Amino acid sequence: MRTATTSRTPQRSTQPALYMAFELGEGNWKIGFTTGFGQQPRIRTIPARDLDTLATEVVAARRRFGLAPSVVLYSCYEAGRDGFWLHRWLVEQGIDSVVVDSSSIEVSRKKRRAKTDRLDAGSLLRLLQRYHGGERRVWSVLHIPSPEDEDRRQLHRELMDVKRERTRLTNRIQGLLSSQGIREQRYADR
Repeated sequence: MRTATTSRTPQRSTQPALYMAFELGEGNWKIGFTTGFGQQPRIRTIPARDLDTLATEVVAARRRFGLAPSVVLYSCYEAGRDGFWLHRWLVEQGIDSVVVDSSSIEVSRKKRRAKTDRLDAGSLLRLLQRYHGGERRVWSVLHIPSPEDEDRRQLHRELMDVKRERTRLTNRIQGLLSSQGIREQRYADR
């Protein structure tokens, strides 16, 4: 006899939640907050890497939307220059955070679209809500390496950068010598 199977699709929670998306820049961060679809997001600009101001904005967003401090907070940002330190800090604060691969974010190919940090933060908020609503394929979530693994990767990247810089300088010196009619001689022990 066959029994009915239950659906494995995650159901949207009826519990209130606060969603937060970052658009990280070198000098400033845009942070968007919302509690659901169809709601105008609360967008704020803070100085980059200013965690005290970030914590203040989280408290202000909870107050603005009438949420208790215990309400779950979901967060996301695109992987980039800042690495994973922000993710680790968010998790330490009890925030459910994901770091996404920016190349996996869906973009309409048929039309040109405006590109501003404010619009990007709003777009990330909508995708974050869809992700936590059960649509796991809206983007690719990155595996967060341990700080030690991240440091090891950084050493390798620095070595590659130094090698590229050495090649660039060698080529520049050869060009300068050549422009003065001096032929460089290569020596094996050099």
